[in-house]
Amino acid sequence: MKKQFESLRASELYCPRCGASRPVRERLLLVVPGGEIHAYRCVACGDTLGTREVKSGQDVVIPR
Repeated sequence: MKKQFESLRASELYCPRCGASRPVRERLLLVVPGGEIHAYRCVACGDTLGTREVKSGQDVVIPR
């Protein structure tokens, strides 16, 4: 099967505190030998909604 995309980045996620889908900002949390870990934070309330791990050119989104 042919790859249709290389990586995904969220622009909106559901925020339980706000009770709606909200725009998010991505923030670098940690640089590790195998890549980087980024956090998605709600623009309205600042709550962390999930993380994204970048490993060897691959993106993995882990909901919180």
